[in-house]
Amino acid sequence: MIAPHGGRLIDRIAGAEEAVGLMEKAKGLPKLVLNRREMADLDMIATGALSPHEGFMVREDYESARDFMRLKNGLVWSLPVTLSVKDDEGQYSIGKELALCTPEGEPVAMMSVEDKYKVDKELEADKCLMTTDRTHPGVQYLDTVSDTYLGGKVKLFKRMKDPSFERWWLDPKETRVLFKTKGWKTVVAFQTRNPIHRAHEYLQKCAIEMVDALLIHPLVGETKKDDIPAEVRMKCYEVLIENYYAKGRAAISIFPAAMRYAGPREAIWHALCRKNYGCTHFIVGRDHAGVGNFYGPFDAHYIFSQFEPEEIAITPLYFDNSFWCKKCGGMASAKTCPHANEDHVSLSGTKVREMFAKGEVPPVEFTRPEVAKVLIAYYQSLEKK
Repeated sequence: MIAPHGGRLIDRIAGAEEAVGLMEKAKGLPKLVLNRREMADLDMIATGALSPHEGFMVREDYESARDFMRLKNGLVWSLPVTLSVKDDEGQYSIGKELALCTPEGEPVAMMSVEDKYKVDKELEADKCLMTTDRTHPGVQYLDTVSDTYLGGKVKLFKRMKDPSFERWWLDPKETRVLFKTKGWKTVVAFQTRNPIHRAHEYLQKCAIEMVDALLIHPLVGETKKDDIPAEVRMKCYEVLIENYYAKGRAAISIFPAAMRYAGPREAIWHALCRKNYGCTHFIVGRDHAGVGNFYGPFDAHYIFSQFEPEEIAITPLYFDNSFWCKKCGGMASAKTCPHANEDHVSLSGTKVREMFAKGEVPPVEFTRPEVAKVLIAYYQSLEKK
């Protein structure tokens, strides 16, 4: 099976007995409340999804990742994993221990502070997001946090799983067991924050032809306010697999991360995380992890060429935009279809949302009727509200 990034799957979850002791200890420590994105990162650090990280980044790793897409030891890592803190009269200082808390104030983890440093958030945005435009959601996030970061190892003593997703929530060690049990030696991961339409289905099935199985790995952390809620998307994935995928060739598990909307850099980050989950291949689509017009349609493909294949290890599978072509009589892409745009079944996001709100099913060439049924119910519930 493919090795985790850095060679070892990190485990920063306290055992039952240790957790009791840490929970008691936390009562007497300074407390730091995390936001939703930091909470997601904390959980992924603890489970090994962000291997080789054992905690939030210290300055040297942060600056190296920001500027060179590598950790200080040279290992490829394309986006910072950071914890912000308001400078509060020295209670969060190097050498101290902190209790990390949920947004509601409940202690869930311990942190040993190894570093405390000021950052230039404009520079971070420019380097990592390739823009400082305030309409970019990643830049908007940086505007909400302090310019002081803490770095250090963490120990999670209480998991905070969203019960809405618990039956799909598999940690990296669990997906690795699943793949081994199924006999899947090669698995391709599909990152998504949207319902799967025919175009996505086409990409996935092309990829499955090359490997043993597919892991649909939807991101369920924080996204833009106008993105479809994760619980609705999960229903779409389930009906699709149930009706249109070969039995024993596909699985669903959630990816608890928050979106960064960092385009090409996030494509690398998504691939490395899926490597930790045991996937050997990763689908990189058109404008992967993009938003608006901030990135070129194939920037997320080109960025992989900046690294040697063995540095990434997981194999990227690059796909162009796909569509149903009336003249071809099936799914195609710009690489395979010679026909004009008017022969392609293409609907704008606005048009599709309007159809769902009216209870109309888009053409079967665009979306499966079972998926449409789920989305119609969702959009009509919005209309009622």
